[in-house]
Amino acid sequence: MKNRSRGPTNRFGLSSAATGLALLSIAAVPGCRNATEVPPPPPPEVTVATPVQRDVTVFSEFTGTTAARRSVEVRARVQGFLESIEYEPSSFVRRGQTLFVIEQAPYRAQRDRAEAGLESAEAALRRAESDLDRLEEAVTTNAVSQQEVTRARAERDQASAAVLQARTTLTNAEIELGYTTVTSPIDGMVSRNFVDVGNLVGAGEPTLLATVRQIDPIYTYFDVSERLIAQGLADRGGHKRPTSEDKIPITLVLKETGLEIDGHIDAIDNTVDPATGTMQVRGIFPNPDALVLPGFFVHVRLPDELLDGALLVEETALGTDLGGRYLMIVGDGDVVEKRYVELGPLEEDMMRVVLDGVGPGERYVSEGLQRARPGMPVAPTTPDGAS
Repeated sequence: MKNRSRGPTNRFGLSSAATGLALLSIAAVPGCRNATEVPPPPPPEVTVATPVQRDVTVFSEFTGTTAARRSVEVRARVQGFLESIEYEPSSFVRRGQTLFVIEQAPYRAQRDRAEAGLESAEAALRRAESDLDRLEEAVTTNAVSQQEVTRARAERDQASAAVLQARTTLTNAEIELGYTTVTSPIDGMVSRNFVDVGNLVGAGEPTLLATVRQIDPIYTYFDVSERLIAQGLADRGGHKRPTSEDKIPITLVLKETGLEIDGHIDAIDNTVDPATGTMQVRGIFPNPDALVLPGFFVHVRLPDELLDGALLVEETALGTDLGGRYLMIVGDGDVVEKRYVELGPLEEDMMRVVLDGVGPGERYVSEGLQRARPGMPVAPTTPDGAS
């Protein structure tokens, strides 16, 4: 058998072709490694802001119940059938305005009888006085005895007493006739009628016909802890009714509509409830448009203290975990730091007071919290787009 030529070989026993293939393979390896390497991603972009500094009033908030300043039950004071209703339910009425009319005919007749009785008694008195005058003149000439004069004087006195009794009877008859016209005792809002026309009222007891409540101004009752009461009494120098100079301002807040009405504390109870450790306080608020009715559950804000130069951050920038509320602070090198903070009240513009944990001028992440990771850098921008 003949040997086939394999071409020239090198000192390792490899042919030239094999050596070339090996060199090409080696040269290709670095190129493949460079092609698979991925550059690191850029830092995530977040929006940052700095705390706002301003004076803030801290309020204590309580839950209260509104009540009418005055509330009167309108009742039938005489017996009779209800003839008419002279008002619209839930309307505003004035003091003395007619609300109901009870049948008047029997009471007019009673009044007329009383008038007739008075006229009769007065006529009898005049006759008795005339008889007395005549007998007193006759006794001077011994035409009649002194006994007849004494009897005439007694008859005159009886007639005078009868006149007084007749006048009293007439007065009572006029009063009862007046009671047939039922009027509002105060200015206020009247309720619906509790009795319909045609029903007998006032039989056995004064029948409740309606209620009238004065709601301008309106009261609000709420309970305050004894700690706040004690502190307030110490500040005011004792328990006394607020004067026009030192009335304590408060605000009524109706959460359902956002209505806010400024008023002041009108009265403070004189006893702390030992079961709850609270004392009842009454506030008074103007209510000319009747936007608040008795029985509403409302919130009452009482100014507590003034924070000078408080720091505020956006409420939406705050996060929450098991450790509490925190901010993502962007520090040196734009590296994020998770910092727990102590918070104060929330303002109406949705800015939250920070009592501790952040300083003036420090940057916090206001938008993009989900992209910020503690210990990792970010690309901060401001709301106007500046970096």
